[in-house]
Order: sequence, then structure tokens, then C-alpha cells
Amino acid sequence: MKDLTQGSVPRHLVGMAVPMAIGMLVQTLYFLVDLYFVARLGDAAIAGVSLGGTVMFVVLGLTQMLGVGTVALISHAVGRKDHADANLVFNQSLVLSGVCAVVSLAVGYGLGGIYLRAIGSDASTIEAGITYLWWYLPGLALQFALVAMGSALRGTGIVKPTMIVQIVTLALNIVLAPVLIAGWGTGHALGVAGAGLASTLSILAGVVLMAAYFTRMEKYVGFDAAQWRPRLDTWKRMFSIGLPAGGEFALMFVFMALIYFLIRDFGTAAQAGFGIGGRVMQSIFLPAMAIAFSVPAVAGQNAGAGLADRVRETFRSAVLMSAVVMFALTLLCQWQPHALIGMLSHEPEVIEVGGRFLQIISWNFVAQGIIFTCSGMFQAMRNTWPALLSTSLRLVSFAIPALYLSHQPGFRIEHVWYCSVATVALQAVLSFVLVRREMAKRLGVVAAPR
Repeated sequence: MKDLTQGSVPRHLVGMAVPMAIGMLVQTLYFLVDLYFVARLGDAAIAGVSLGGTVMFVVLGLTQMLGVGTVALISHAVGRKDHADANLVFNQSLVLSGVCAVVSLAVGYGLGGIYLRAIGSDASTIEAGITYLWWYLPGLALQFALVAMGSALRGTGIVKPTMIVQIVTLALNIVLAPVLIAGWGTGHALGVAGAGLASTLSILAGVVLMAAYFTRMEKYVGFDAAQWRPRLDTWKRMFSIGLPAGGEFALMFVFMALIYFLIRDFGTAAQAGFGIGGRVMQSIFLPAMAIAFSVPAVAGQNAGAGLADRVRETFRSAVLMSAVVMFALTLLCQWQPHALIGMLSHEPEVIEVGGRFLQIISWNFVAQGIIFTCSGMFQAMRNTWPALLSTSLRLVSFAIPALYLSHQPGFRIEHVWYCSVATVALQAVLSFVLVRREMAKRLGVVAAPR
């Protein structure tokens, strides 16, 4: 356990953000490595893997529901020196991770094909997407156990073990991808099925390594079979914080599905270009996301300890750091957007669509950094409903004009990107106002010395 209620707040943010950025980069590289080899199979394979990968947002929603509640409750327990409650929350999060894994597999195999047929641009893309998803779903289900263990460590201020495990699993994925996708060394190329299987096997290895760490190294929270009996009161505490956060990612799934639906008439290359552009954008976001993911632990421990001034300082420092990082990344995407896409595809039409997407969408990077930071503060305040409200507004304000424009003569794919930029800016303003209001309301309660 690391005490984040003492010492420099910016130093704590950076100290947690750097390992987490590396870990999240590793996680994103799973998909980039797969896309690199899948790109050699053609546009339909790229588009199919990208479509199948959107299901990840549903799983991310559920893992956020689990992870956010775990981080928030454990960080507050650490701040008030309540070791028993921290350990109870961790073990109950493990129980919930098993429940969520079973539900994800059932829903994914039951409804995944229907979803992909609704948004795919042609039969080849749909077939590739379904094949990839079938082999990737077990890996997505295993993510819940990884998130439960990683979130517990983050709540106690520890992030390096998670980063190390993610690096090891990436190395394994890099080895497996060419073997399973392209048939290197075996002569049996599995294509898009190999991409899904490589990720699943790598994630399985990560779960085993994290379990080994908790068994042998972790001392503050740990496995306790006596606490695995479902405790509905603890689940209620976790869900009250995590459910709205999970809803944010569920809405992001709807948002991504809507974009694929809007651009499907532009062809397979357009969907492939957007798929690669979206992966590159997620990679670019990692530094700001790492800063935002540090906020719940730092602000949460200080809120639990009744240190309101340090909570406010956490928000100010995180917003400034995110804005600086995102501005620099905006300049990069304005300078060489097509080169970033060209690292993953050699198809001119795919590069053009993906590069144009990055060039336009980068104008909202600073606003997106503010949104990430505000979401982290809502988690630290243990009230994530305002974040869900701002995301809902973004979806509605995007969907109405985008659907309208799609039925007008002269509709171009760039119109979708411009609508996205405008609605992200609106969400950033609303999130900032809501988080300031939440801090004014809640910090007065925790400001008094314990």
C-alpha cells in the first residue's frame, strides 16, 4: 500500500500515470499488433476485426462498473485506514468478476452475430467480424479478473505490477500473432481467428501472472475464500459508484455502432480506415487517460482522509497536465495524420479515410482530456452519475444532427467527424461545470479533520 495523502500531489499523479500509460499502451498494442498482421489479409479482414472489436466497449462498460467501484471504495478505505473493508471489497470484486464473465460469454455468443450483421458493410466483412469475435470473447471474459485485481492495486496506490504483467502478455501476443494469423513456423494460418485466439491466450497468461502476484507478493489485500460468499450490501456500494461509469462505456458502444452504421454506405475501405483511425486515436489518448486514471486513487485517498485542499489540488493539476499533453498530440495529428495510419495499412483509400479522420477529430483532444479528468474526479467523489449525464448529452447531440445529415444530398463522411468534434466540446464544458459543482457540494463534508 502507498499512502497518497502525504507528499506532492503532482508527483503522485505522475508516479502513477507513467506506469499506467505504459500498461495501457501495452493493452492497446494487442489490437495494433493484430491489425498489422490482419491488414495483410485485405480490407474486409481489417473492417471485420474492427467491427468485432467494438464489442469490447460493452465489456469495457462492465469492467468499468467493476473497476471504478473497486478503486473508489478501496482508495477511501485506505485513506481512513480501514484495512478490513478494503480486503472485503477486493474479494467481492473477484466474485463479481466471475458473474460478469459468464454473462458476457452468454450475451456475446448469443447476440454478437446479430449485431455485426446489422452494421457490416458486406458479407465478407461480417463473416470476418464474427470469426474474430468468437475467438476473442473468452479473452474479453477473462478481462474481468484482470480488472478486479488491477483496480484493487490501484486503489492502494500500486500500479507497477499491473504494468509488468501487461508487458509480459504483450510480448506473448507479439509472438503468437504471426504464428496464429499468418502461420509463421507452422504453415497453418488461421487468419482473423488467429488474431482473436492470440489475444485470448495472452490475456489468460496475464490472469495467471496477476493471481501469482497476489498469492506471493501482495500483503495489503489478498485472496480470502471466507469472503467469497456474495455480500449484497457490498455489491450495492460498488454498483452505486460503478454502474453509471459502466453506462458511459455502454453509451460509447452505441456511439461507435452508430458511426459504423452512418458510414457503411461509403464502403469497406471507409469502415477499415475509421477502424484503424480509432485504434490510433485510442493509443494517442493513453497519456491523458493514464493521468485521469490516477485521479480516483489520489483524490479518493485524500477525500477518505478528509483533506479537501489536496482533492482540489489533484483536480487542478490533472486538468493542466492533460491539457498540455493533449495539445501536443493535437499538433502531431495536424502534422502527420496519414503517416500514423500508414504504419498499419498500405491501402491508399484506407489511409486517406483514417488520416482525414485523425486530422479533424484531433481538434477535440484537449476537450477530451478534460472529460477524462472530470470522470476521474466523479469516481473519487463516489458519484459517477454526472459523468453519465454528460456522456448521454453527447450521444444525443451527436446522433440527431448526424442522422439528419446522412439523409441529405451531398452527405460526406467528414460531416460525421465534424459533428463529433462539436459534441465533445459541449460535453467537456458540461463535465467541467458538473465536477466543480460536485466538489463544492461534497468537499465541505470531508474537509473537517477526522
